Amino acid sequence: MSSSSLSISRAAALTLALGAVFGAAAQQPAPLKTALDPTFAPQAMVKLGGGMQGFNVELGEELARRLGRKLDIEATEFSGLVPGLNSGKYDFLLAPVTVTPERAKTLLFTEGYTETNYTFLGRKNASALETLEALKGKVVAVNKGSNYEGWAKDNAEKYGFKYDVYGTNADAIQAVMSSRADYNLAGNTVAGWAAKQNAALQTGYTVKTGLVWAIPFRLNDKAGRDLVSNALKCMKLDGTIARLATKWYGIEPAAGSVEKTVAPGHGVPGTENYDATPVTPKCS
Repeated sequence: MSSSSLSISRAAALTLALGAVFGAAAQQPAPLKTALDPTFAPQAMVKLGGGMQGFNVELGEELARRLGRKLDIEATEFSGLVPGLNSGKYDFLLAPVTVTPERAKTLLFTEGYTETNYTFLGRKNASALETLEALKGKVVAVNKGSNYEGWAKDNAEKYGFKYDVYGTNADAIQAVMSSRADYNLAGNTVAGWAAKQNAALQTGYTVKTGLVWAIPFRLNDKAGRDLVSNALKCMKLDGTIARLATKWYGIEPAAGSVEKTVAPGHGVPGTENYDATPVTPKCS
């Protein structure tokens, strides 16, 4: 065989090999794209060595593993999450999003994975907040775009307090630490974690909401919502959600809690766009 023929054969072999590699790569499913606010401990926080950790980070990683997909998590402020989802930038949101009647009209949710109440966080060298009436004349710091900002807006006049809005919940907590605010209003898990990590802080009054955090999708992505919803149901049935809650919240969920209870259909029962069609989870 001539040298030119040999070169052609090698080139052809190389072309076939590259074609096989790129063909296999093309068959790989695209990574799931999502986002969260990495200042919302214990749901999500930056690790000292790089990367992120927390309940919602592990929740997303386990969901992706069960779906056989890679996961790309973007860190961003809470206020930019829903716009990013609706623009198609993200497939779903890993950030804890409270299911409200307003949000349930414009987003598709999985069932809840954690109950969310609102807890006031204050300095330990001051009196802990015991009643909402004691908010009169105080300043409350909240995270911009969060449900806690909405609660503060709706109740400021009723209880006679002022509220300041911050880009991240970490900034809102710092406002309390520096005495620019009297209290930070955040989720019960977030406030509890902050008090556990900082001896200068303490939790106070908790507003019971009856609400849950769930994973939101765009309104037109029922297939994506149902796929992740099925995986979430399986994680409840095998105890994964409860184990994550115990690890990150420090309390084992009680029997009948949302961490252990599988909804009959897809979504949060009693909210708009809940699909009540009975579902039998398909778990591997």
